Amino acid sequence: MNNTDKHKRKLRLSVLDDHTLEEIKAFKLSKPLIFSVIGGAVIIIGIMIFMLLAFTPLNNLIPQRTTSILKNKAIENSLKIDSLESKILSYNMYLNNIKNIIQGNPPEDTFKINSIYQDTSVTISKSEFSNPKLDSIIRAQLEETETGNLDPENLKIKETIKNLHFIIPMKGIISNEFNPEKSHYGIDIIPGNDKTVSAVLSGTVILDAWSVETGYIIGIQHNFNFISFYKHNSVLLKKTGDHVRSGESIAISGNSGENTTGPHLHFELWHNGAAVNPRDYITF
Repeated sequence: MNNTDKHKRKLRLSVLDDHTLEEIKAFKLSKPLIFSVIGGAVIIIGIMIFMLLAFTPLNNLIPQRTTSILKNKAIENSLKIDSLESKILSYNMYLNNIKNIIQGNPPEDTFKINSIYQDTSVTISKSEFSNPKLDSIIRAQLEETETGNLDPENLKIKETIKNLHFIIPMKGIISNEFNPEKSHYGIDIIPGNDKTVSAVLSGTVILDAWSVETGYIIGIQHNFNFISFYKHNSVLLKKTGDHVRSGESIAISGNSGENTTGPHLHFELWHNGAAVNPRDYITF
C-alpha cells in the first residue's frame, strides 16, 4: 500500500450493543475530519475559558491582575483614611472652639488681636514745635495738654465698644429671631438676590468647618471679645487664620446641614462667652 492509499484510507466508527454486539450506528471518519472536529473543539473550549476569565470573578485567579487590584484598593483606602483623619481633626477643633467659647476662653489657633489692631495714633510733643514762629494758639493748646487742662483723648480716636460699627451680615428677610429659651442663639436670614455673607466686623477667622447639624460654618474673632458665627453656608470663602475686614465677603449662604428647613443664614453673635441678641448691635 503506497502513501496515496494511506491518505485516502477512511475509518469507521461503530456503536455496538453491549449484549448482542449488534451494530447500532456507524460513522465514516477520515483524518481531515477528525482534525477539524478536534481543532474546533479546542477553539470553542479556549473561547469559553477566555470569556470566564475576562468577564467573571474567576479573573481574580490571575496572579498579576490580583496584585494590581490589591494595589488600587490599597491606594483608595489610603486616600479615604487621610480624608477621614482630616475631617476628624477639623471636627475636634470645632468642638474645642465651641467649648472654649462657652467657657469664655479664647478659641484655638487664633491670632492675637493686639498684634492685628496696632495703635497707629501719634503723640505730639512740645519739643517738635520749637520754632519760635509757631502759632501761639497751638502752643497754648500743647501747654494745656501737658498740664491736664485739655483732654488728650480729644487728640486721637481710639476704638471702643460704644463706637463699634457692625455691618449687616446679609440682606434678606428675618425668618427666626433670637430666642435662647428655645436654644436658638442667633437670627435666621432668608437671602434675597444677593447671597453673599459679609463679616460684621474686622477680625480673624478662627473656624472654618463642616458639621452634620449646621453644615458649612465660619467663625470670626473680633475686638473686645466679640465672636460671630455664620452657619448653613454652601461655600466658605475664607479659612482659619485669615484676617478679614468689616463688610468683606466670607461665604455664600446655602442650605447645608440637617438643622435647616431651606436656604438661609443662621447668624450668631457672642460676647465674653455668652450669646447676645444681634439686634442689640446691628440694625437689620
